[in-house]
Order: sequence, then C-alpha cells, then structure tokens
Amino acid sequence: MALETCGSCLSCLLIPLALWSIVVNILLYFPNGKASHAASYQLPNYVWYFEGICFSGVMILLLAVILITLECSVFYRCCQSESCNKTYRSFISIVLALLGVAFSGYSCIIFTLGLIQGPFCNSSDGWDYIFKDTAGGYLTDYPAWSRCTEPANIVEWNIILLSILIALSGLQLVICFLKVAAELKRTLCGTYSVFVQ
Repeated sequence: MALETCGSCLSCLLIPLALWSIVVNILLYFPNGKASHAASYQLPNYVWYFEGICFSGVMILLLAVILITLECSVFYRCCQSESCNKTYRSFISIVLALLGVAFSGYSCIIFTLGLIQGPFCNSSDGWDYIFKDTAGGYLTDYPAWSRCTEPANIVEWNIILLSILIALSGLQLVICFLKVAAELKRTLCGTYSVFVQ
C-alpha cells in the first residue's frame, strides 16, 4: 500500500535530481570556475558526452513531467471504462519509468568510468590522462594528485563532481525502479486490473 501511495511522489523527486544533474555537469566544464580549459578543449572526453545534461538531466526531467501529468486525475479517456483508462496510464508509466532506468543507468556507468579514468590534466609529460592505467587506484593515492599541475586542483574537482553525479544518477535509477514496481503492483494486483474483469 505504501508503494502505491508513494508512486506519485516518486515522479516529483526526479525533478530536483535532474536539475542538480544539469547544474553539476555544467560545473565540470569550468574547472576552478575558469572557462579557458573548455574553450581550448582541455577537458576529459567523458565530459563531452553530456550525460548529466542530456540523459540524467533533460531526459529524466521530461519523463518526470510526463509521469506527473499521467498521475493527474484529469486525463484523456482511452477506453469506455475507468479501469481500462487507469491500466493504460499505468502501462505508459511503466514504459516511461523503464526509459528512466535506461537513461540514469547509462549516466551512472559513464560517470563511474570517468571517475576511474581520472582527469585530463597537464603534467611534466604534457596534457594526458595520467591516471588512466591505475584502474581508479589514484583515488586513494593522494601524493600522486600533485602530478596534475594544470588546472589547479583538477583531481579534487573531478572526484567531487563525478561522485555527486554518480549519487544523483544512482538515486534516479532507484526511484525509476520503485516507480516500475509501484505501477506493476497497481496494474497486476490493484483494484483496476484489466485481467480480473
């Protein structure tokens, strides 16, 4: 019962998560608040995938708005019976929530790979991914962070922002899974299942 009543609030939770994903992903383009590195394309390649802006941002935002609209009681009747109408809305909600799982899951994977790869920075050998062969081991090797001389504090900047993006897309993933479960329960076991008519 709690899962069904919480189904509508789940869609509302996606909106702030999507907005935060957009904001945090935009911050990745400006290490230390400077635009010079973005202008000269001296940013990691995963930043240019726009996952936080497109997939866990705009796409999740659109899905959340559509899901909230579907949950409103005023909705175009697709059938003659109220039961059919609600089941149809639940089916659309399940499909949209599964799309949300795909979008947020993709974003979470790319952010994790970006965190493992490490930042694109300038060192004594020039601009490169100097931590790419450490398989994420650089995350606990604090003295090695000083090898990145430019942009300043880029390792910390990337670790913090990518960790936030992983957490945001992970929360979106969980919420979309819960939304699928709530709608499946509502459709298959609820009071307006078409299968019991």
